[in-house]
Amino acid sequence: MIKKELLDILCCPETKADLVLEGDFLVSTDKNTRRRYRIENNIPVMLIDESEILELAVWSEIMKKHGRKTE
Repeated sequence: MIKKELLDILCCPETKADLVLEGDFLVSTDKNTRRRYRIENNIPVMLIDESEILELAVWSEIMKKHGRKTE
């Protein structure tokens, strides 16, 4: 599990947007890129080339779940 202190300082390497913790992933709050970064052995893999781009509907649900704006 990622500690809150670490989550508070991490950001999306592409857009510098905040991230939310969703299971074993960190999800960018940037609507345009919607990147999802995996966490392996409690270590975030923050490589753009290894991230996933979420569908808008999936990203929107995650943002709503975490109280983030989707517009």
